[in-house]
Amino acid sequence: MKTNMLYKISYKVMLFLSVSLLLTSCEGFLDEDPGTLIDSDYIYTTEDGLKSGVVSLYKFNRDRYDTRVQDFMGAVLLQSRSDLAFSRTGYTGLMGRYQRGISPIDLGTNFTSRLFWKHFYNITNKATSIINAAENLEGLNEDSKKQIIAEAKFFRANSYFFLYRMYNNIYVSTETITVDNAFDVVETSSTKEEIFAILNSDLDYAIENLDWDVTFGRVSKGTAKHVKAKVAMWQGDWLEAKNQALDVIENPMSPHSLVSSTADVFKGNKNNSEQLFVVQSQDDVLGGGNTTMMNANFVTQYFQISGIESNVEQGGRGFSRVLPNNYLLGLLADDPNDTRDDDTYFRLEYFYTSGPNAGQKIEIYKPISPANPNGVQYQRYYQRLHPSCIKFAEEDDNAESYLQRSNIMVYRLAETYLIAAEAIMRSSGDPLPYINAIRTRAKAAPVTTVNEQVILDERARELAFEGQRWFTLKRMGQTVINRQITSFAGDGDFFPANRGAKDPRTNWKDHYINWPIFQEDLDLLGPNYPQNPGY
Repeated sequence: MKTNMLYKISYKVMLFLSVSLLLTSCEGFLDEDPGTLIDSDYIYTTEDGLKSGVVSLYKFNRDRYDTRVQDFMGAVLLQSRSDLAFSRTGYTGLMGRYQRGISPIDLGTNFTSRLFWKHFYNITNKATSIINAAENLEGLNEDSKKQIIAEAKFFRANSYFFLYRMYNNIYVSTETITVDNAFDVVETSSTKEEIFAILNSDLDYAIENLDWDVTFGRVSKGTAKHVKAKVAMWQGDWLEAKNQALDVIENPMSPHSLVSSTADVFKGNKNNSEQLFVVQSQDDVLGGGNTTMMNANFVTQYFQISGIESNVEQGGRGFSRVLPNNYLLGLLADDPNDTRDDDTYFRLEYFYTSGPNAGQKIEIYKPISPANPNGVQYQRYYQRLHPSCIKFAEEDDNAESYLQRSNIMVYRLAETYLIAAEAIMRSSGDPLPYINAIRTRAKAAPVTTVNEQVILDERARELAFEGQRWFTLKRMGQTVINRQITSFAGDGDFFPANRGAKDPRTNWKDHYINWPIFQEDLDLLGPNYPQNPGY
């Protein structure tokens, strides 16, 4: 235990030092003016230092997307484990097919510890230090104090919320880590009541003190209300979810509105009226973020076919790790006028760019289908011609590189509309205007009735591959997630090579609804701290 606790202290000290070193580089990116010498005394005892600390939270939050672990798995892992994805290859493929990340001691769980457990606890610890320092700093301008605490409380709540939805057995704290308490052992997980108390308290403060209109990339009143609505859904407080969502949509002070077409949602840098929170990156700027392979994970290797070169117009350079499965493609095809599979959210077809066939559709491989039970080199089809998610491609990407530096949409108003529709359906009122606003924008016919499956299907069409689906399935309960994963994950008989040990439908077990806590993380906690059931 002494060895574990020494590691724990060293880890916290290294975290603090790394924060101090990072502040100088990331501040300039979010329009702060860093000092030339930053130390712990400066960070926690001056107004400028606390503002620098807040900026570092944005940098830490971005780290999950551009950390070089297994082809940037942190950005795409949750998408790979849903009922909407076919996980083809790589370690992400193993995770998405429930072959790894299913034991407290396997390598996949080690990866998720770094990318999620440690990552989000780093943010909560840093945010707590900033909050407590700001509350106790004498002479701090009152408006600055409220702004600093509001942003820090948002990140603490957002991080604890992520951890709770993944792991369930988490611990929450509002106490700053110091030399005096670093040896204190967390004996057990927090209760559900304790977790939601801090989530709601932090988000209420953020809502009260953040502005509606903020610089793109910073969290706002709308961001906090959106997350508060999501938290309320997990509590089954449908009236609260409804009220928070409708305020973001309908409050005259809210600057948010749906963009006019699906083609515009992910266009350019994504800093548009629909965004609620976009992780910012910028080329050739100190603190502008590292490159990532998020887009490459989702786009096929079409460029390996003779006569078609990598090009941004067809999605950029990809390696076909995680692809939309037949279930999702079928949902998108339900309405032939739906534009979400019309080179906006998803690309279905590819075209030669050079040679005698330039401009013609490529059809040299065929998937297995009822009309073509053997396909034509169906594995090559999945690798090189399969439909792709192109939500994370940008016009200025380098078509010759897997690595890109792009803004990432985290929360957007379309989900707020779907939250409103579901919350109204489960409480009172008419959900149709809200779900049909999304369908009308996509040129799909309006629905006339709303139930849980209609909500689930529309969330799939609109939000697929944005990292929300697995959480939605879990929130709706064990029966729903069991049904969706065992019926639709992967592609079943349409990809025979993945039957048996590689089939997520048969690999799925009930207890996978909670992720395993990595054993080394568990060893740092008290002897009675619970592992999630089933592991």
